[in-house]
Amino acid sequence: EGIAPPKRILFPPEKICMVWQQRQHAGAGLFNVGNTCFLNSVLQCLTYTPPLANYLLSREHSRACHQQGFCMMCIMEAHVNKALHSPVGAILPLAVLKVFRRIGEHFQPGREEDAHDFLCCTVNAMQRACLSANNDLDLSSQSTTIVYQIFGGFLRSRVTCFSCEAISDSYEAFLDVPLDIKAASSLTAALEEFVTPEHLDGDNCFKCDKCKKNVAASKRFTVHRAPKILTVCLKRFDCFTGGKISKVVEYPEYLDLRPYMSQADGEPLPYSLYAVLVHSGVSCHGGHYFCYTKASNGLWYQMDDESVELRCIDTALRQQAYLLFYAR
Repeated sequence: EGIAPPKRILFPPEKICMVWQQRQHAGAGLFNVGNTCFLNSVLQCLTYTPPLANYLLSREHSRACHQQGFCMMCIMEAHVNKALHSPVGAILPLAVLKVFRRIGEHFQPGREEDAHDFLCCTVNAMQRACLSANNDLDLSSQSTTIVYQIFGGFLRSRVTCFSCEAISDSYEAFLDVPLDIKAASSLTAALEEFVTPEHLDGDNCFKCDKCKKNVAASKRFTVHRAPKILTVCLKRFDCFTGGKISKVVEYPEYLDLRPYMSQADGEPLPYSLYAVLVHSGVSCHGGHYFCYTKASNGLWYQMDDESVELRCIDTALRQQAYLLFYAR
């Protein structure tokens, strides 16, 4: 399919289980220790990611882990087991708070950080933990860790030369899909825009290997290999002004990813929403993060720091979402 096959498989894909192995009501809320709502809401979304939670609840990782010092997988395993098995209503996510600066060097204790940035750094730290014993692996083999097999997919960028119609494909791994929402009023409209071909011309010409010159061309991104867990970031924040796009962007409970794939004709590729991370406030420098998650009992809960309250799916679908989590 254009991507080199892995030389080694680090985690057997058949061992990844997409449905909850244990059914229970929602676990503990998380205490805020001063501007840590971004951390709490990301941890809750990860805790209710079924294939990750199943693996961490089995404690398989820590039994086999030989890593000295900081291991994000061991930390997440301890956190998820504590959060889902706690007899009390709220806990302090101490294991994660202790290694806060190890997750991302730029994070400052007491400062409100960006939830998407924290999610990326956490998942990347988990990936590094899975690769710790394997330093010299090719990229395809690196994408066979349990972390990449859960969250990772591949995008294809296809450039078509207007002169000779030669096609040039390149592939890149992704852990989430950031979507522009300036012109979109729904998730599906934003995905449509994401796969709409871009015209390369003028200063932005394409150097065609076949024509041996700069030419006009079209460039199109598609999802080439779909992830088991699709994480979408709706780009609400303007990095330059710090301002925020506060408009409503509709998102469905069930999503078919097939129209946005490289192979757009074929069986539907259904995904189901299980977590929504929300930012309330007018700019990226302030405000508050909380989330809605679907627990293993199939019910939705609003998780706002230490508060965990039952909510209906309709409430979860009407939020000013920042991050959306879908399971295949």
